Amino acid sequence: MEKKQCHFCTNNIRVIDYKNAELMRMFVNPQARILPRKRTGVCSLCQRKLSLAVKHARFMALISFVHH
Repeated sequence: MEKKQCHFCTNNIRVIDYKNAELMRMFVNPQARILPRKRTGVCSLCQRKLSLAVKHARFMALISFVHH
């Protein structure tokens, strides 16, 4: 089985923008939880940046905290 490539490293994305709600929703499951690295294939540095960006987006009400 091939190892997944990091989406952010392959596309040369250095800063993960929390205002890009569509990108944030790619890494959140239907219950609005952040998906783990094994599921998404994101490297550890980008996963930390991603989790902070998702939390910022939640606080700014761009994505929801929970799904109803």
